[in-house]
Amino acid sequence: MKKQLAIILTSFLSLVITTYSKAQTSTSVKISGEVTSPIMINDDDLHKFTQTTIKRKDHDGHDHTYSGVILSEVLNKAGVTLGPELKGKNLAKYILLTASDNYQVVFALAELDKAFTDRTIILADQVDGKPLPAGEGPFRIIVQDEKKPARCIREVVSIQVLSAK
Repeated sequence: MKKQLAIILTSFLSLVITTYSKAQTSTSVKISGEVTSPIMINDDDLHKFTQTTIKRKDHDGHDHTYSGVILSEVLNKAGVTLGPELKGKNLAKYILLTASDNYQVVFALAELDKAFTDRTIILADQVDGKPLPAGEGPFRIIVQDEKKPARCIREVVSIQVLSAK
């Protein structure tokens, strides 16, 4: 009887752990907040956009090639204020990116708009021609030429467009 109970308990715990792990790994990114069309972007959606690559060093100084979509293009699809409308009070808008572990980073909208910067920021889903590995993906922000990788947020699950008040 004890042996059967132990087997049942072990099976139950395994099921709970597997279910919890799957729930923690989002396969889409939610774009919401001050947008005209809140959307969810998954891997298939991402590949409908023009793909861009960025070379970036990792923490150990090794070069990697990341592939994905310029972040402003994804934001345009959701109706974020960019381009000619990015002036006046709209310059106080920013995005808050959140990872699956609740790590968060912020970018001003002007940091993403080609009228303001030549820096490229992408929502990546591949590194060196392969899908991002567990712990990094399925989606990651890669910032071109930023000295520290702190805003190259891993496991992105949401992008909120907010306004400073």
